[in-house]
Amino acid sequence: MKQYFSINDIDSLPQWVEEARALKSDPRQLEALGKGKTIGLLFFNNSLRTRLSTQKAAMNLGMEVIVMNFGSEGWALEYEDGTIMNQGTSEHIKEAAQVISQYCDVVAIRAFASLVNKEKDEAELVLNGFRQYASVPIINMESSVGHPLQALADAITLAEQNTKPKPKVVLSWAPHPKALPHAVANSFVEMMQLQDADFVITHPKGYDLDKRITKDVKIEYDQNKALEDADFVYVKNWSSYSDYGQVLNQEADWMMTKSKLGHAKFMHCLPVRRNVVVEDAVLDSDQSLAIEQANNRTYAAQVVLKKILTGADTLENKTPD
Repeated sequence: MKQYFSINDIDSLPQWVEEARALKSDPRQLEALGKGKTIGLLFFNNSLRTRLSTQKAAMNLGMEVIVMNFGSEGWALEYEDGTIMNQGTSEHIKEAAQVISQYCDVVAIRAFASLVNKEKDEAELVLNGFRQYASVPIINMESSVGHPLQALADAITLAEQNTKPKPKVVLSWAPHPKALPHAVANSFVEMMQLQDADFVITHPKGYDLDKRITKDVKIEYDQNKALEDADFVYVKNWSSYSDYGQVLNQEADWMMTKSKLGHAKFMHCLPVRRNVVVEDAVLDSDQSLAIEQANNRTYAAQVVLKKILTGADTLENKTPD
C-alpha cells in the first residue's frame, strides 16, 4: 500500500523537490499518467488551498476528482470497535472506507485535531481508520498531528528562494485569538530536520511543541534574539501542547513586523489574520513568500500523486499495526 502520511515518508527530500519543480515548469507533461483514475478528496474540515491545489494537481495528471465534505454531506462516522451505535453516529469506518475504495483509486483526507483530547488526536482516528480499512492509497491533506503537503510545498519554496549553502531559518510563534492545531508547525519542523540549515524555533514559554518532534532543534524564548541574521522566517500560531489546546496568553508583541523581519523572507501557510499574526507592511512587501508557497501547494500534491500513480517504491509499503 503506497501512502503519504508524513514528511518522513519521503526517502529523498531534495529529489522530490527537484521532481516537483520539474512538474511546475510543465504541469501537464504527465497528463496521461492518471487517465482513467479517480481521486476522492474527503474533507472533515474546511479548506481553500488544500482542496483547490490537490484538485488541480490531480487534474494536471489527468485524474478525475470526487470531493465530499463530511461535515455537511456525509454520515457521521464511528471509529471505535465494538461500539453500540445507538447515539449520534450512523456509519462505521469499516464499511465507509471499503465502499469509498470501490469508487476511488486514491483517497485524500483532511481531518483536524479537536484540541480537546490529546490522546484521541494523536491516535489519528480518521486517518488511521481509513489506513486500516481502505484498499487504496491514502494521502494526508492535514491531520491532527501533521500537514505534510504544506511542508513539502515549503521545502519547494525554500529551494527556489535560497541563495546560501546553509541559510538560517526561524519558525516563530505568533498570537492568534483562537486555539490552533500543531500540525503545520510539526510538519515544518520535521521537514527542516531534513535540510542543511541553521534552524531555530522561537515561542513564548508554555508553547513548546511535542519534544518527540522537535528533538534536538534549538529553542529560543527570546524572539528578537532568534530572529538575528535570519534568512527565512516562518510565522505560525499554535496552542499549548503541555496544557493541551489552551491559549495561555495572547502575547500581542509577538506579531511579526517589518522591523523584526529585517532582510529575511517571510513565510506563512495561509490563511493569516492581518495585523494580529503579521502586519500589513510585511504581507504586502516583496519579502513575503506566502502567495508563492500557496502556488507550490499544487506541485507538492502533484509529485506525491506522481509517486503513487507510478507505484514508486519511495513511498513506504505500510501495513496497519
